[in-house]
Amino acid sequence: MTATITPPVKVPQPDAPPARAPRLTLRQRLSKWDVKYSPYAYVAPFFILFGLIGLFPLGYTFVVSLNNWNLLTGPGEWVGLGNFATELSDPFFWNSLFNTVSIFFLSAVPQLIAAVVIAAILDQNLRAKTFWRMSVLIPYVVTPVAVTLIFSSAFSEKYGLINNILQAVHLAPVGWMTDVFPSHIAIATMVNWRWTGYNALILLAAMQAVPRDIHESAALDGAGQFRRFFSITLPSIRPTMIFVIITATIGGLQIFTEPKLFNPTVSTPGGNDRQYQTTVLYLWDLAFNRQSFGKASAVAWLLFLVIVLFGVLNFLISRRIASTEARVAKKRSARALARSRAEAELTSGFVPGVSPELAEHDAHDPLHDPSEEKR
Repeated sequence: MTATITPPVKVPQPDAPPARAPRLTLRQRLSKWDVKYSPYAYVAPFFILFGLIGLFPLGYTFVVSLNNWNLLTGPGEWVGLGNFATELSDPFFWNSLFNTVSIFFLSAVPQLIAAVVIAAILDQNLRAKTFWRMSVLIPYVVTPVAVTLIFSSAFSEKYGLINNILQAVHLAPVGWMTDVFPSHIAIATMVNWRWTGYNALILLAAMQAVPRDIHESAALDGAGQFRRFFSITLPSIRPTMIFVIITATIGGLQIFTEPKLFNPTVSTPGGNDRQYQTTVLYLWDLAFNRQSFGKASAVAWLLFLVIVLFGVLNFLISRRIASTEARVAKKRSARALARSRAEAELTSGFVPGVSPELAEHDAHDPLHDPSEEKR
């Protein structure tokens, strides 16, 4: 007799209610909000100050440029882009822009070259390094007014130190305050004297951040000091160089104090013939001498666009240089790898198209004649 066991029938149970999440306490909620929202609170002061000091004046200046705004009477009639069209057709504006760009190139290029050289010298193992590093910062500490008064006296055409030295060596005196190019050189000299040490310290900090073991490895491989500087140091400090170039560009295109105080005896800002009147000085003349705030605001916006254009050009040039150096480094490494492979093949006696076992057997075979393979 066979017994049959019937399995028990499972009765479906009703779904259990979902577990309710535990209620957070006030302290836990505050901790969660702190983790989630505190980073925004930390960065908020910067954006608030940037909006109040940077964006709002920029937008308000654009609104002023669309009106015939007077310094005393305030907003006038709406002229739209008329102030921009007037200034773009004004020869004084283009003269100021030419003077600004000329002084900028005469100051920025020598300034950056001298800053790199000074930083490279200070990066060496010198005696009293702290003294020399602090010494190059002294011109930056001196107020621009004092610097301008000293250099304007030195570049004076009648009794200035520079012309006296030129006459002592039987050279003709130079019209530093009346001619266009000499006045640009004089103002650029003031800018270079004040800002070269400041940029040199920034570049020095970047040079000291380059790992020393890279220089030691290159020296062991036979690279000289100049080769290490141009192949290791300069490529390593490229981001800092870009920062210095951009800041020098912005400061050079906004130059005001040096040309304003260079010759305070003349009534026209920038010389009698406006030979060294920069764009910011021309803007100041429009706003406070001619009382035309609308045109001055239009010039400010045009200068802002010029600075943005120079910044974009600097970015594109630096990126092009970086990509070119990367391609050159890639080709150089590929050639070195191919050379090392060829040397390894010659050392091991490997012949392309012949297996290493056969090549080794032929090398030990006294009856093997390599000329037979050529035939």
